[in-house]
Amino acid sequence: MKAHDLGADPGLFGPRSVTWQVHGDPMMWVAGVRALYLQALHPRAVRGVMQNSDFRRDAWGRLMRTAHFVGTTTYGTSDAAERAGARVRKIHRLLGATDPETGERYGIDEPALLLWVHCAEVDSYLHVLRRSGYPLRDDAADRYLAEHRVSARLVGLDPGTVPGDRAAMAAYFEGVLPELAAGSEAREVDAFLRRPPTHPLLVPARELLWRRVARLAYDSLPPYAHELYGRPAPDPDAVTRRLRRTGALLRAVPDRLRWQLPPKHILRAMARLGPGARPAAYKVGPRVAILDGPGEGSEHIDNGGDGGRWRSPG
Repeated sequence: MKAHDLGADPGLFGPRSVTWQVHGDPMMWVAGVRALYLQALHPRAVRGVMQNSDFRRDAWGRLMRTAHFVGTTTYGTSDAAERAGARVRKIHRLLGATDPETGERYGIDEPALLLWVHCAEVDSYLHVLRRSGYPLRDDAADRYLAEHRVSARLVGLDPGTVPGDRAAMAAYFEGVLPELAAGSEAREVDAFLRRPPTHPLLVPARELLWRRVARLAYDSLPPYAHELYGRPAPDPDAVTRRLRRTGALLRAVPDRLRWQLPPKHILRAMARLGPGARPAAYKVGPRVAILDGPGEGSEHIDNGGDGGRWRSPG
């Protein structure tokens, strides 16, 4: 008898959630790089990263650990997700950072910093997927953000303090904007993402593939981020067209082929729960949106909550 015949654990979100469908999309990789660019604009948050890890030498490892955490919490069992969250909380409790100007020492598990990292991440996922043509209606987008109060709890946040819809997310970004700046640490992240060091034999791949991904991720940032980084904002319509072309190209690769890449979270979830657990964009619709509660959960596309704009005002 197969595991999915025994009432296997669906995990924290479950196969009927918006999160389950969305996180199987290949544009999540572009969204993850965008999140790094955005997160680096909070001086206290990025300082915590740079002072506690060798980002320059282990940026790939950091990106992969984040992807593994997202995969585990989305598609793993409830126990696996809770254990992953406990590990993250333990690490955060042990680490701190120092403001070089004031000498202030602070913990990187400050709620305000955890909230910034969380919002920049989930908003980037939502922004890139919708803008690249993923058919996610407004009600499903709101449900996605509501579902991610669960992932916020895993990293140590009070879910009640976390934006649970697009309006609340937009208000959060408007409120935090005065705290953002492109300091020296942000510029280090920017320089690394634009031209990461790599083995000489991999330089052609970096030039052909990675730089295009990084540029697309950067170009999809909101106007205030381009202003802070000090480079001209690209034409938003041109960026949207590029996102859509890239999304169409990546989505043309068969899912089963993409999901064979380690650590195979989705294939393991389907083995546990059955073929009906297969993530698919068509499952994100009215039938999902009207279901009650996280874990059960177009033509109208917007950019999520990071300011509510693709264009500069005016």
